[in-house]
Amino acid sequence: MKPGKISLALVDDHQIVIDGLMSLLKGHDKFRFAFATTDPCEVEEKLNQTSVDILLTDVVMPKLPGNVLAKNVRQKFPFIKILALSMSGQGDLVNEMINDADISGYVMKNIGKQELIKALEKIAGGGIYFSDEVIDELKRTSERKKKSDEAHLTDRETEIIRLIEKEYNNRQIAEALFISERTVETHRKNIFRKTNTNTVIGLVKYAYEHRLI
Repeated sequence: MKPGKISLALVDDHQIVIDGLMSLLKGHDKFRFAFATTDPCEVEEKLNQTSVDILLTDVVMPKLPGNVLAKNVRQKFPFIKILALSMSGQGDLVNEMINDADISGYVMKNIGKQELIKALEKIAGGGIYFSDEVIDELKRTSERKKKSDEAHLTDRETEIIRLIEKEYNNRQIAEALFISERTVETHRKNIFRKTNTNTVIGLVKYAYEHRLI
């Protein structure tokens, strides 16, 4: 770990999260905030103007998704380490951040001060840090993928099954996945065929039995 304070940048589309994290680390002798913003679109410009060791970024943001921002930052500022912050440890989200942006860590927003400091110190020292909850979800996601592969389900089909289980209709699924309703209908037909089911209840039962959800 380099001498001097570790310089942090923080982006989250909720000001209350920014205020909370800055309050947690206020006055800490190892960290300082170079900047914090609710707008992910201005992060790269700010990084051009100030030295930052670690970027803490939200994952789900309306203007610019965390995985896209993180990927851009890694390409332009490869020396900056990235810690993802999220309300969800959903395995697919974590894998996107790992595969797209080569992040150094992923933690939940409900962690306490000591775990946050532990994560930052480890990442600053060249290590990686994933909270236990995230690691457990990655294991479950891996198991679900294994089960999906056995049924020859695609990642998109598995994603749609999870939304069906949440009682999303075709229109809501289409909006959530940014695809057309006709495409959703085609996926549903393929899903029922591959799982040998013909009702939503039967499909959800299959999904639970095969740990797809």
